[in-house]
Amino acid sequence: FATLDPTVRRVRFPREREVVMLDTVGFIRDLPPPLLQAFGATLEEVAEADLLLIVLDASDPDRMQQLDTVDEILGELGAGEIPRMMIYNKSDRLTPEERDTRSTELSVPAYFITALDRRSTRPLMLEIEQRLWERGRIERDLPIEVETEAEAEAEVAEASST
Repeated sequence: FATLDPTVRRVRFPREREVVMLDTVGFIRDLPPPLLQAFGATLEEVAEADLLLIVLDASDPDRMQQLDTVDEILGELGAGEIPRMMIYNKSDRLTPEERDTRSTELSVPAYFITALDRRSTRPLMLEIEQRLWERGRIERDLPIEVETEAEAEAEVAEASST
């Protein structure tokens, strides 16, 4: 991975909600101890997170090995029990068969997103909002109805046809 520098972003959710996200980009397999110490403060912030978003390159053949590395480091940081969501980015690079395979290779549901279609993030953003609300991190007056992936795809197809 290219960097461990953190990036802070303000993300606007549907229904007029904003959340600050800290992106600690990258986990490196077999990180040398001196480098791990140098980035210690950045990595330790992960243990304070309310929700972890684990993003995997859907087209990378090493994605499961990378996930194992992330899981191992999260455990070492004391962040192994933090709720997490699995996300495949670059999903536009997958064939329908590859997407089906990715859908079943993890023990938890995964979200498929692509930078080529902003609408692909909608179900993900709704689920993030729902999970944070359940933990009391976002105040909400009304319950959220999270649409299924099929509903989101139907909405995209409808919008494309008009």
